[in-house]
Amino acid sequence: MTGERPGYSAPMRRGPSVPVVVIAAVLIAVVGGAVALAIGAGAGWIGKSTKTVVVNARSLSVGNTALPASLRSSARALPGNGFDPARVYAERSSGVVTIYAFFGDPADASTEAAQGSGFVISPKGYILTNSHVITNAGEGTGRVKAASHLFVEFDDRDRVAATVVGWDVYDDIGLLRVDPREHVLRPVPLGDSRSVVVGEPVAAIGSPLGNEDSLAVGVVSAIHRAIKALTVARYNIVDAIQTDAPITHGNSGGPLFDARGRVIGINAQIRSQSGTGNDSGVGFAVPIDAAKRSVRALVKNGHVRYAYVGITTQDLTPALAQVLGYSVNQGALVEDVRPNGPGGRAGLRPSRRPVNALGYRDLCTGGDVVVSIDGQPVRNADDLVRIVSFDLQPGAVSVFTIVRDGHRRTVAVTLGDRDKAPAAVRSGPCGA
Repeated sequence: MTGERPGYSAPMRRGPSVPVVVIAAVLIAVVGGAVALAIGAGAGWIGKSTKTVVVNARSLSVGNTALPASLRSSARALPGNGFDPARVYAERSSGVVTIYAFFGDPADASTEAAQGSGFVISPKGYILTNSHVITNAGEGTGRVKAASHLFVEFDDRDRVAATVVGWDVYDDIGLLRVDPREHVLRPVPLGDSRSVVVGEPVAAIGSPLGNEDSLAVGVVSAIHRAIKALTVARYNIVDAIQTDAPITHGNSGGPLFDARGRVIGINAQIRSQSGTGNDSGVGFAVPIDAAKRSVRALVKNGHVRYAYVGITTQDLTPALAQVLGYSVNQGALVEDVRPNGPGGRAGLRPSRRPVNALGYRDLCTGGDVVVSIDGQPVRNADDLVRIVSFDLQPGAVSVFTIVRDGHRRTVAVTLGDRDKAPAAVRSGPCGA
């Protein structure tokens, strides 16, 4: 899909095209069908696998995802166990906002602008959205810049100026702030995306195609989904929440509520058959636990840091382990290792022997299998990247327990900083 970022007063304006990297995948930030920009998140892996990286969807320790007390909403979950969309809308819509981002002088008709959604999370004026709503992330390879002018419109159509606190392009999180004296704020409560289950009802509130304060309902279709990042090509978002609630351009950055009115995700991306996102499609939300971690870091430091290993991994399942001749049934099979990355310098071994098994294409074997990191078990590729994303810091030394040639051994990896990692280039299947 290609598209343009529209001007505020017209359905389409000039804007940079973005190539498709996932068939029929479109983002939903900008009104009028223009391109919005998905951001991947994770541990800094490289390569083609959908296990390349992971959005910080769930913490391995509850404390990692808790917001500081000063930022928490005083709103409480709605009583009862039933799902009443009308009640969710009545109680929460006043906390959902429409965001207008101008990349230049708003008075100039030629200025590029974007429209998305967001929601108030604190009486201090903090508003959560996607980073692609408020920045130029994904438009070329230059430095990411925030919009020059940002405005937040509330449900009563009152509009106030907003400032950027920061953004996390890897988790697609953007944080704004408004002066709480300029408008009455009604923060919404944040839930726990770790407890989300398939089949539970959800409600999305936002401004699809510029239609403010719209409600859409559906169910959680799947959890722990991997979605291709369109902005940072070598990063994916996994553990995203999939929903059949109809969302489209302009919903991006808006909240996905559970039955009790708690935010469990931030609507960020859709996939549709037409590639426009305006027909029936599948929606994806960034888990709210990922956002909590980003918010903590943005408020405290103005930026979010991620550890970097520089490897690509694949799930090792019992059936695959038997076919490939591994002595361990589960773990993260190392497919590729960046030679000058932290993993490469530590001596992690990639897979170099091509094999045709169980219908996998471009499958390689012979590499190390990571079974734990700092004593925490690694059952699959997602476990590995969750640990790196949540629990490890750039510059730290972590002990990777691996299985190589049927024997367990430990490897000390000095972690890098993802922001300083060089661009990854995969030479081909099995290093060919």
